[in-house]
Amino acid sequence: MHYRIAPVRPQAHIFEVRVTIPEPDREGQVLALPVWIPGSYMVREFARNILTIRAETNGRPVMLTKSDKQRWQAAPSPGPLTVIYEVYAWDLSVRAATLDLTRGYFNGTSVFLQVVGQEDKPCTVEIVPPPFAQQWRVATTLRRDGAEAYGFGRYIADNYDDLVDHPVELGEFTLGTFAVAGVPHEVVITGRHNADMARVCRDLEAICAAQVHMFGELPPMERYLFLVTVVGEGYGGLEHRSSCSLLCSRDDLPLPGRAEMTEEYRTFLGLCSHEYFHTWNVKRIKPAAFVPYDLSGENYTRQLWAFEGITAYYDDLMLVRSGRISAKQYLETLAQTVTRVWRGNGRFVQSVADSSFDAWIKFYRQDENAPNAVVSYYTKGSLIALALDLLIRKHTNSASSLDDVMCRLWRDFGKKGVGVPEGYIDQLAAEIAGVRLNDFFARCLYGTEDPPLEALLEYVGVEFRMRPAESSSDKGGQVSKKTTQGLATRPVLGARTSGENGGVKLQTVLTGSAAEKAGLAAGDVLMAINTLRTTPSNLDKLLGRFEVGQKVIAHAFRRDELMTFDVVLQAPPADTCELVWNEDVDPLTAARGAAWLRGNASS
Repeated sequence: MHYRIAPVRPQAHIFEVRVTIPEPDREGQVLALPVWIPGSYMVREFARNILTIRAETNGRPVMLTKSDKQRWQAAPSPGPLTVIYEVYAWDLSVRAATLDLTRGYFNGTSVFLQVVGQEDKPCTVEIVPPPFAQQWRVATTLRRDGAEAYGFGRYIADNYDDLVDHPVELGEFTLGTFAVAGVPHEVVITGRHNADMARVCRDLEAICAAQVHMFGELPPMERYLFLVTVVGEGYGGLEHRSSCSLLCSRDDLPLPGRAEMTEEYRTFLGLCSHEYFHTWNVKRIKPAAFVPYDLSGENYTRQLWAFEGITAYYDDLMLVRSGRISAKQYLETLAQTVTRVWRGNGRFVQSVADSSFDAWIKFYRQDENAPNAVVSYYTKGSLIALALDLLIRKHTNSASSLDDVMCRLWRDFGKKGVGVPEGYIDQLAAEIAGVRLNDFFARCLYGTEDPPLEALLEYVGVEFRMRPAESSSDKGGQVSKKTTQGLATRPVLGARTSGENGGVKLQTVLTGSAAEKAGLAAGDVLMAINTLRTTPSNLDKLLGRFEVGQKVIAHAFRRDELMTFDVVLQAPPADTCELVWNEDVDPLTAARGAAWLRGNASS
C-alpha cells in the first residue's frame, strides 16, 4: 500500500491524503477509517473529519460508495486504485490530528484509510513538506525509506497496524538525545518553552533505565521517541510501540539553572514514566481482547485495571527508584492518589473490573454525576496494584513482589505476542504469592471495597492516616498542623465547584451531601448564602462563619430562574490522606520499606 500525506491548506487545517492500492479487490475494494485509537478507549468516529473523497484508476474516475459511518467501497477496477481525500485536522490532543501554520501532527488512525483485506501488506508513506515552512522537520519512529533523518520523504511500515502506531510531528522543535540499553532515545519538544533540555534528558534517562532494569531488557526497537507538545495549560499522554505523545503545560518543564523538583515537573516526569512503562505493559503485554485490535468498534476487557492501573502504580514508583524524587515526595504523591480515590462516591457503586469493561461508555464520557457513579481503573487500579505488591511481599517474606508478576507476563505473553486471558493475572499473582487471593480480588477488584492499605503499608513502615480536608483546595499528601477534631468542625456543602457569572457553579453534587439533601443540583450557580454574596474565592471563608448542623439559606440560579434552598451544613468527610514514614519501626520493617522503594527483595 502506498500512502501520501500533504499539508495542503494549513490555514484551514486540511491534510490531503492519497492511498494507492496496486491490486484492489476484484469485487470492489473496501476502505475503512478506525473509530478509535488504541490506548484511548472511546469510539471517536475519526471518519467525521473526512471532508471530500474520490477514487480513480489511471486518471479515470471510479465510483466510490459510502456503505456505513466509516467504510467506503470502490467499484471494481482493472488496475491500481488511488483514493484521494481531505482530512480536517484541528484537534489539539494526543489522540487525533492537528494542522496550522505553526505545526502539524497526526496519528495514523485519524488520517490513513485501512485497505480492508490487505492489512497485512507492507505500507509506504510519503510525507510532503509545506511550501512555506523551510525550517520544518519530521519527528517519528516510522522507519525511513529514503527520507533523511528528521526529513520529509518516504517512510515504510510492516503493515497497517505498524503504520498507525507511529505518530508524526511536523514543524520546528527542540531535540534532545540520550541512550538506554544501547538504544537511542530522543525528546522532541514543540511549542514555546524555555526548558532545561539537559536536565529533562538526564532525568528521563534515569527513569527509563530503572524500568529496563526491572524488566531485564528493552523490547526490540531501533530507537524510542518522546513527542512533547507544550501549551499554556494541558495534560495528556498516549503510548505507542516505540514512542509516546505527550501534552503538558509550559510551567511543567524545568527552567535552566533551577534545580528544585517542583510538583509540576514531578507530574510531567510521572506522565513520561507512565507512557514509557506502556512500552511493555499494553503495547506488548496485552489483553487477549486486543490481539489483534479491532479498530472498527469496541474491544471489551475487564483487565484495564492491570494495564492502566498497574502502570499508574509504577509510574511514580519509578521516579523514586531512579532517584528523581525522595521517598517523602513519593509518599506525598501516593497520598494524593488515595485522596482522589476516597473522594469519589463512585467507588461504592462501580467495581474496578466493571469500570474497565465500561470504559467505552462511562470513563471516557463522564458527566456531572460521574464522581457519584464511576470509579477510575487508573487511580483505584493503581491502589489495587499497590496492595497486591505489598500482599505478595508480605506472604513471601519480601522474596517476591509485583515486579515478578510483570516480568512473568513479559516473558510468557509480551515477548511471544500472545494475549493475556481474562482472570489470568489474578491467578498468576496468587501463584507468585503462594496463597489464595480470591477474597482480595473479590472484594477490591470485582467488588467495591477499598483495598486494605492501612495494614499493608504498616508492613513496610508507613503510617496511613485519613483526615478531613483543610479547605476545598487541599489535595492531600501534606501533614496537617490541625487536629482531626478541629478539621471536622469546618462546615461543607458537599459539592465540587467552579466560578461562573459572578457566582459559584456546582459542577458535581455529591451523593448524600448537604447540597443534595437541600435539592441543589449540578449546574446551579450559587449566588448567596444567608444574603451574603458567594464567590469562588470567599466560599470557604463564608461557610466558616457557620457551624456544622446549622441551617442556611442559599440563593442559586438554575438556568435563568433564581431559586431558594434550605441547606443544613454537614461536617467534612475524612477523605484526605497523609502517609508518613514511621521512624520507630524495627530494622526488619525498615528494610522491607527500603526494598519496596528500591525494587529489590529485602533480606
